[in-house]
Amino acid sequence: MDEPRRPTLIASVQRALRLMEAVASHPSGAPAKQLAREAGLPLATAYHLLRTLAFEGYAVRLSDGVWVLGDRVQHLYGQSRMQQVFACVRPTLTALRDELGAAAYFGLLVDDEIRLIDVADGPRTPRVDFWVGFGDAAHATAIGKCVLSQLDEDRRRDYLSRHPLVDLTPHTITEPRRLLRTLSTPIGLSIDREEYALGTGCAAVPVTDASGGVVGALAISCPPERLAQIDAFAHRLQAAAARIQRSLALTP
Repeated sequence: MDEPRRPTLIASVQRALRLMEAVASHPSGAPAKQLAREAGLPLATAYHLLRTLAFEGYAVRLSDGVWVLGDRVQHLYGQSRMQQVFACVRPTLTALRDELGAAAYFGLLVDDEIRLIDVADGPRTPRVDFWVGFGDAAHATAIGKCVLSQLDEDRRRDYLSRHPLVDLTPHTITEPRRLLRTLSTPIGLSIDREEYALGTGCAAVPVTDASGGVVGALAISCPPERLAQIDAFAHRLQAAAARIQRSLALTP
């Protein structure tokens, strides 16, 4: 039997990664000599790598000579966090789409903006035609209204002050007081009755982790006449939302 081929590894990349691990292990920073020793690198090599990492924004040399991680590392962490959210959410969206025969959506409040994060659709369960972005249309969507319903009054009013209630269809709510009155529903469902797009209705339920660090919504879209049966689907939506909440709670 042939032995498996060993992967081709880039030694310089390995050295840079070891050096970044050494930098990360010192919250208050460490000098280049100490980092070189901990990473098992010649001092000259460590200096060259640190200068390269600094140029790319992954390391910073402070005024007292110690090195710390740069802002680009935090950016990467934020991106990886979103990938972890995708991994948690996608299986539940897909299962909900197949169970209800409707496109399924997940949205989040990110940096005080309501964003659509993921969609599970298919040939028989087409997604809504997003002809207007969420930044201009959250007030007309079930996800947007569901997220707003979870905010306190000050944060709601701040959001609405930055996002005019533009008229998208004859059913769009464009009066702030009326919109705020519709946010509280007895069964926890937020409904879009052709407010975003004619011929499509949506229903959403909250998704919030125990710490309150995640404010989101799980939704499905369907023909408007099917919304009359939405109460029968509410418990399935809420069960799927609970699964996502548990998954997010376990995500580091």
